[in-house]
Amino acid sequence: MSPPFSSDAVEFGSYDFPVARESLSGSHRSITVPIGAGQFWKKLGAFAGPGYLVAVGYMDPGNWATDLAGGSAFGYTLLSVILISSLMAMLLQALSAKLGIVTGLDLAQACRASYSPPVRVVLWLLCELAIVACDLAEVVGTAIALQLLFGIPLVWGVVLTGFDVLLILVLQKNGFRQLEAFIVALLIVIAGCFAVELALSQPDVAAVAAGLIPAPRVLTNPAMLYIAIGIIGATVMPHNLYLHSSIVQTRRYDRTEAGKREAVKFATIDSTIALSLALFVNAAILILAASAFHSRGQTSVAGIGQAYSLLAPMLGAGAASVLFAVALLASGQNSTVTATLAGQIVMEGFVDLRMPGWARRMVTRSLAIIPAVAVAGLYGASGTMRLLLLSQVVLSLQLPFAVVPLVKFTSDKVKMGAFANGPLLKASAWGVSGLIIALNLKLLWDFI
Repeated sequence: MSPPFSSDAVEFGSYDFPVARESLSGSHRSITVPIGAGQFWKKLGAFAGPGYLVAVGYMDPGNWATDLAGGSAFGYTLLSVILISSLMAMLLQALSAKLGIVTGLDLAQACRASYSPPVRVVLWLLCELAIVACDLAEVVGTAIALQLLFGIPLVWGVVLTGFDVLLILVLQKNGFRQLEAFIVALLIVIAGCFAVELALSQPDVAAVAAGLIPAPRVLTNPAMLYIAIGIIGATVMPHNLYLHSSIVQTRRYDRTEAGKREAVKFATIDSTIALSLALFVNAAILILAASAFHSRGQTSVAGIGQAYSLLAPMLGAGAASVLFAVALLASGQNSTVTATLAGQIVMEGFVDLRMPGWARRMVTRSLAIIPAVAVAGLYGASGTMRLLLLSQVVLSLQLPFAVVPLVKFTSDKVKMGAFANGPLLKASAWGVSGLIIALNLKLLWDFI
């Protein structure tokens, strides 16, 4: 029988492996939660934040590429796929938050407690590969945004992304709450840009509503199915499951059963609201592509740069293209912060290897910059878009190695006690996991 998890393990070393410190130890339990009844809104405010850091991964440049392709090629039809994949993500992120709150361990530490050294080293390396792939998408997206806004060549834009380590230094120095505020501010910028874009594009409201209803032709049309799989594959990000289970522990909640139950409730509300914002952004990108491109006969807009160049003439407003690029730049910078945090969490959780945030950032970003510079220099914009697609395939490969342990751990009554997934939740979680894994494997097969 697998060993139980205990919320005191990190503090007293009662696991089958020693844990000297918590992951992100400088921020662990650093944010006070109000105590007592009748303080719903204050408690919700105290728990608000981690969900928005997680939401960043659901609107990164990889999502942009698939949403643009789906909207331009098939209009509003694939809106239902974005809705369904977002609901799947909400379920998995709720499980991730529950694991962290109940056990006092993040997903990486839980894997370390449960698996043999060779297995956890393999899991760690796979997760590091996924984080580099995610960072690669951020590098490409930021470089494209810099080129669109300021005319900076792609190669130099890629190189400039290496200096965002200074951003990490400033944010981490000022505390976790300030870091969350920065992320939320950029998310507001992204959402605001797309709200204006939607107003300019004047989409067909009835067609948008119809697109939210699943259509059988998504499964029967091979081209539509391929993009649908890509949307789902780009939506659920494996590193987010590690990230969320750690950063929910920045809250100083009561570690009694009642306190944990309340913390799980508020963390779930936080992530659901934040992922609803991500749903809006992804839907807005697809709706924008459908109304600005598909309805005007432009049915093969897959590149971010191509979308930028077409927006102004299609919508008759130069600001449309600028807002699009500003949102892309904000998305890239947001993802920079969360990828660094996720990298620290998996490194500390799996192998207890610790380094300053700036050093961690330089390692990950260097591994992402090298192929990005080479491809941008040799093949230009078309090559960087293919590299962006490749990064999403790499993420798909790693996904089962994060989802399966998460569902397994949260369904285990020995490890989770009264908080273990009930029969309905367990069946839903395994069903969602199986579907996501199958679709990602299909995407990988088609790519190969």
